[in-house]
Amino acid sequence: MLYTFYSRFSLSIFFLSVIIDLTGCSSQTKGPVADLVLTGGKIATINESMPYAEAIAIRADTILAVGSSSEIADFVGPQTEVVELAGRLAIPGFIEGHGHLLSLGRAQMILDLTATKSWAEVVDMVSDAVRTAEPGEWIQGRGWHQEKWDTVPEGSVDGIPTHHSLSAVSPDNPVLLGHASGHGSFANAEALRLSGISSETPDPSGGEILHDVRGEPTGMLRETAQRLVSRAVARASEDMTQEALDEKAETQIRFAIQEALENGVTSFHDAGSSFEQIDMFKRLVDEGRLPIRLYVMISESNEDLEERLPDYFMDGYGDNRLTVRSIKRGIDGALGTHGAWLLEPYEDLASSSGLNTASLESVRETARIAAKYGFQLNVHAIGDRANREILNIFEEAYANFQGLDAPRWRIEHAQHVDPEDLPRFAKLGVIASMQGIHCTSDALWVYRRLGKERARAGAYKWQTLWQSGAVVTNGTDVPVENIDPIASYYATVSRKLADGSVFFSDERLSREHALKSYTLNNAYAAFEENVKGSLETGKLADITVLSKDILTIDEDSIPETRVDMTIVGGKIMFERSI
Repeated sequence: MLYTFYSRFSLSIFFLSVIIDLTGCSSQTKGPVADLVLTGGKIATINESMPYAEAIAIRADTILAVGSSSEIADFVGPQTEVVELAGRLAIPGFIEGHGHLLSLGRAQMILDLTATKSWAEVVDMVSDAVRTAEPGEWIQGRGWHQEKWDTVPEGSVDGIPTHHSLSAVSPDNPVLLGHASGHGSFANAEALRLSGISSETPDPSGGEILHDVRGEPTGMLRETAQRLVSRAVARASEDMTQEALDEKAETQIRFAIQEALENGVTSFHDAGSSFEQIDMFKRLVDEGRLPIRLYVMISESNEDLEERLPDYFMDGYGDNRLTVRSIKRGIDGALGTHGAWLLEPYEDLASSSGLNTASLESVRETARIAAKYGFQLNVHAIGDRANREILNIFEEAYANFQGLDAPRWRIEHAQHVDPEDLPRFAKLGVIASMQGIHCTSDALWVYRRLGKERARAGAYKWQTLWQSGAVVTNGTDVPVENIDPIASYYATVSRKLADGSVFFSDERLSREHALKSYTLNNAYAAFEENVKGSLETGKLADITVLSKDILTIDEDSIPETRVDMTIVGGKIMFERSI
């Protein structure tokens, strides 16, 4: 169940807190009185000076003390809320290191195709949606992945079907179905018509319209080609009032936040929002309606960044609810859609080395702007060519622009890196913003895309990067994957696939390092390590309580772990019904 900020506190407690604030201590305790105490458990602090404790005291939104149960008992007063952990594990609140907040909420408002095991299932789901849709109404979905289907559909091109069976069940409704990676979409005939896509339509820069043997569009749109249909979708919303658009966006945020809290996520790195979306986040903070903390990367054109960037720098705005100090760019696509930019052609598609989705000059200009205004630069790069080019751009920027001694610039994903480039992350101080769950989710087709030797040498090199001295972070890239830190943590420490095999076991992280990658390292990657990421006196009281001790239980029991409680700023925002 979810709680509002103040639902757990009566007026009497409020007045008592005022008295305590004035006196600084209670006559019945030896020091300041805590509002909330967690005791009788195992506290994994991620603090090297005291790695573990039994209890923690919280006053307002801040950690008052960490120690043994007997020590923390000194901070309990008559009105202190005491939570008995009964041996459970409490950790710093999970920080989602790379996700898409609005897309997470939107994914709950459209067709969920993540569990489909065949193209026929996708078509059936669209057919069902058509029955309740108005003629001309857009039908949207997300989450399909051709590599997860039991069979390759007949007549497929590059393993992806043509639109004809989908169009047959939706002749009067435009349909757009996003690939699980977010780097491709599938459109039916009506959507292609409304978007003006035909056999004569040229591929846009950084994108591809897939064609069949006759030269006709199959319906598959890779990378920037998706924008051709997205514009048609946007036109369908032109008649909506601003109030209706705001309500829709706020519904998406509400769904996303609820999902985050239920999964123990207290902070969320939002990988790409517009200035207008940031305005909305700020308004929600001002109105006291943002229950989690956001670190937001700005995704805008270079022209708009140059004009508006200085007005959007926010460091811990609204009691550390909103931080905006970074820019998000992308340079390639995803491995699953053959969009990752590689140094050599794909093993299973020799005609392609992937897609460069933004010019190097454009990204260099973004680097100049970031340096000029003191913003962090975070660039999506999955393929080895993409990673090398971004490392080159970062290295050039560090040499050419003043004030970049420790900029903490990030490569988002860093999934496949040439062995020659792996040491450059630590040497340059570039953060490897990775997602553990991508490894085990993608592993089966990584072999097909790269071949075993390239996969061994450069794919998901967590341990190699860590040992080199690079900062490695963790997350889920939600909604590409579920916002489930336990699943990503398990993937990071086990690299175990569904069939029981292990994907290059020497690249596993220890359980302690994996937890650090999800907490303190993510805080560092957002310049917030002094206020969050570990459980220490004076830091924000963001805590996740787990049903099992993921640091010591049998490895295969880790996925059974549940989030029992999520605490943000000293307030219990989620508690699992047991």
